[in-house]
This record gives sequence, C-alpha cells and structure tokens, in this order.
Amino acid sequence: MNELKIDLENINPVVLWGPNNEYFEVIKKQFPKIKIVARGTEVKVLGDVAELTSFNNRLKEIINHIEQYNSLSSNDLERFLGARVSVQADGEPGADKAPAGGGEPIVFGPNGIVVKARTANQRRMVESINKNDILLAIGPAGTGKTYTAVALAVRALKNKEIKRIILTRPAVEAGENLGFLPGDLKEKIDPYLRPLYDALDDMIPPEKLKVYLENRTIEVAPLAFMRGRTLDNCFVILDEAQNSTDMQLKMFLTRMGPSAKFIVTGDITQIDLPKKQQSGLHTALRILTDIKGIDIIYLSGEDVVRHKLVKQILKAYGDIQ
Repeated sequence: MNELKIDLENINPVVLWGPNNEYFEVIKKQFPKIKIVARGTEVKVLGDVAELTSFNNRLKEIINHIEQYNSLSSNDLERFLGARVSVQADGEPGADKAPAGGGEPIVFGPNGIVVKARTANQRRMVESINKNDILLAIGPAGTGKTYTAVALAVRALKNKEIKRIILTRPAVEAGENLGFLPGDLKEKIDPYLRPLYDALDDMIPPEKLKVYLENRTIEVAPLAFMRGRTLDNCFVILDEAQNSTDMQLKMFLTRMGPSAKFIVTGDITQIDLPKKQQSGLHTALRILTDIKGIDIIYLSGEDVVRHKLVKQILKAYGDIQ
C-alpha cells in the first residue's frame, strides 16, 4: 500500500473539512478505496497509486480555491468533487454522484483556478462551439453562459486557434440613470463592461492580461464600436444581447470574417431597452433557428451556479420554473 502526505499549513483545516467535519466525511465517501487520516495541518493518505493520484489532484484544486478565497461552500465542494453534497436529517452528510462538476477543464487560470463546464448545458456549449461557428446561449442570471463563453475564447487564444478575443456589450443602462461619467472614453464605458473583465481576471494572470489589453490581443468594447469592421481570425462574444436592437444584432452578426467564432449570450427576461423598442435577440432566435453552423442552447434553472438562493430568487420572480 502506498502512502501520500499532504501539508495544509497554508490554509485553515477547519475551512477544508467543513463544520463538524461534514466535508471530510463527504470526501472520504467520494474516495472509498483509500484511507484518509487528518491530524492538524497534516493529511496522510493510504491506497494504490491511481487512487492517490486522483485524490491528490482533487484536493489540490480545493486547496487552491481556499488559498484564494479563504472559504469553501458545499456548492464549491460539489463542483470540485463532482458529487452532490447534502446533509441528512440526522446531521450526517451524504454524497451521491452527479455529473454537474465532472466536466473536463476548459482553461487553467492563475492561483490554481480551474474553469470547467459545471452543468449539462454548459458542456453542450463547449461541444457546440467545436462544431459551429455561431452559438447563441440563452438563459437567466447565474447560469454561467458569459463565464463559459469567455473561458472558451481564452482557451482558443491559448491554443493559438485564433489571434484575438473581442468582447462586447450594448451600453444600455440597466434601469438606472448613470448620468455624466467623468474621465476619458475608456473610463466612461468600462462600467458597462466590468463583468467581462471580471471573467478575464479569473483566467489570465494580471500582468499578461494587462499586456493583452494594451496590444489589443484582447479587446473589450461597446457594441457600437463594431460597426463597419470585419472581425476575422478572432473569437467574438456579444454579451447581454437582449439589449441590442434588430439592426444592432444584424450589424454584429454580419461582421463575421471567414475564420471567426461568435458567441451571443443573453437573458430574455432582463431586457433594459425602452418599452417601445424590440429586442434584436427575440428576432434572432426566431429567424436563425434552421441555419447550419448556428446553434442555439437554452440554459435553465438547473444551470444556475451562483449562490443557491439565486435559483430561489429567479423562481420567485417567475424567470424559471
């Protein structure tokens, strides 16, 4: 029998093992063929080489997450282990296998971040973009559609499948009057594009991302800036497409060069356009359905990967069933 020792001196073991050692019990049940002994900041694991390797890889991902965020939720543990984490009525945790967290990594980010497709529909997005040049990913808040799309773009750049990434959004105020914004043009439009920067921060080291943005390997710009351009040899994402008009979305889609990938994401339950203005996303979903090379994926409440309360909030507002 082989032995593996792991040092936890850089993290709080209480965070790793969970309240009342609930996470420890879940992890043990997920790896029944090995023996895990935890004392203080040292973990000793006994078993065959294959099982130890699998355990070590999973635990490293969890430890890297704790090092960055100093926390570990049951949702996080579920994502890393590919197991549904629950607490039984008698207080004992249980785990049953679920496919949600078991997708192959899309991209490895800084500080040990591993970006994976965490739900069935997110995995469909990964598969679809390999076969199609245009993908429309439609779903409510928190379903990971934008995050997954950005990960796919970063992967394509790292694999040198494309030369540039272009991320764009309509600059539409979400029910708020932002008023006069001081600063140069970039400072005025960046608040609209912040969610795209947030995703990039998880996937590219800060210094490299700074270089990419400065040399325009990665470009983040409002949708209006796409007019008149031909976007070739690049991966282009239009986020919040429900806030584009018919003409804007048509303009965007017809920018596509011969060697490009386009992903359009949107949530048709959160349209911020003036009441009399038609969302271009509604039209696109109706007329583009049967075109070869264009795929449409609808994400649902089952794909919500934010806090568990987000799903309940979306149900309360009637956005999901």
